Amino acid sequence: MKHLKIAAALLTMGLATSAFAIDGEFGLKGNVQTQVTKSIADEDHNFSSGWIRANVGGQYKSENLDGLIMLRIFAPEFGNKIDGKMYDKILADLYWVNYKWDLGDSDKLNLKIGRWKTDWSQSTHFGTYVDKDLTKRGLWMRDYSHNALELGWNHGLSNLTAMLATQDGNANRGYLRVEEDMKFTFPLEVKVAYRGNLIDVLQNTAYVTHRVAAYASYNVLPMFRVYGEYACVYTQDDDLNTDASNYITPETKYYLPGIYFQPFYLGVDFAPKSGILSTLMSNLMVEWEYINKRDNLYAVTEHTYDDWAWTVAWNKKIGSSRLQFSVYSENEMSDVGLAFRLTSTIK
Repeated sequence: MKHLKIAAALLTMGLATSAFAIDGEFGLKGNVQTQVTKSIADEDHNFSSGWIRANVGGQYKSENLDGLIMLRIFAPEFGNKIDGKMYDKILADLYWVNYKWDLGDSDKLNLKIGRWKTDWSQSTHFGTYVDKDLTKRGLWMRDYSHNALELGWNHGLSNLTAMLATQDGNANRGYLRVEEDMKFTFPLEVKVAYRGNLIDVLQNTAYVTHRVAAYASYNVLPMFRVYGEYACVYTQDDDLNTDASNYITPETKYYLPGIYFQPFYLGVDFAPKSGILSTLMSNLMVEWEYINKRDNLYAVTEHTYDDWAWTVAWNKKIGSSRLQFSVYSENEMSDVGLAFRLTSTIK
C-alpha cells in the first residue's frame, strides 16, 4: 500500500508537470569567461589568480512554468580555485523550476524549487550582506547559492518571496529568507530582506543569527544613479551548552553571541547613453564600503584591515561580449588590486 501511494504521488506530480510544460520554448544558454586578478603587493606571480571557464545549459519558458539547468566547466589544467576555495571541474551550478499562477487583478503567485543565486551587488564587489560572508568582498564570484523552496507573490509594485533553504540532505540545517523588492513607477527601487538560521534549532543546539538588509537605488538623471545598502547582523546572546552532542557552530566563526555588525556601502553609477563617452564605456561605478572594526572579522590582534574599502569598476558591452575592469582596495585602502574579466556569450 505504501509503494502504491508513492507511485500515485509520483504519477500525479508527473502529470502536473506535463500540464505546466505545454506550449513552452526551450533554448540553449552558454558563455565563456576569462578572469585574472593582480595584487600590487604580490611580487611572486605574474597574476595573483586566473581561470577560464564555460557556463552551459538550457532554459525553458512558458506561461505557467519556467526552468533552468546550468553547468559550470573549468579548464582541465587549472582554474577551479577561487578565493581559496576549490570547485569541481564540472559543477552543477544552477537548476530550478518555477511554477506560475496568474490570479488576476495584478496578482501573481509562483513556487520555485531547486538551486539558484541571489545578488544585490552592482560593481560586483560589495553588498548582498543578507547572504554574504563579511570576510569576503566577493570580486565577481557571487556564490550566494540556495538549495531551497520559495513561494513568491507579485502584486503591483511589490514582489514578495519567502524561502526555506537547506544545507544538508536531512534538512537539519537551514534558514528562512524573506525578501521584498519594490520597483516604483518613478526611477526608484527598494529591497529589504531578512535571513535567519531558524531551521538549525529544530534538531540541533545552535545560536540563531539574524541578518536584516535594506537596499535602495535612485536614478538622479537618466545617466546617473546613486545606490547603497545597509545591514545589521546579530547573533543571539543566550547561554547554550556548546558541549552538547547536537551542538553546531555558527555559519561563520565571527558570528559570536551578542555581537552586532552593521556594514554599509554607497555607490554611484555613470552610464552615458550617447556621444563619445558611451563609446568608451557602458558603465563606470565607484563604491565605498564601511565595516566597523573590520579587524574583528579576521581575529587579528594588530591593525591589518582598514574599516573603509573602495572599488572603481569599468564595464563595456561590445556586441555579445562584456569587458569588465576593476581597481579596488585590499586589506588596507592603500593596498591596490586589479581585476579583468571577459565574458563572451555564445547563445
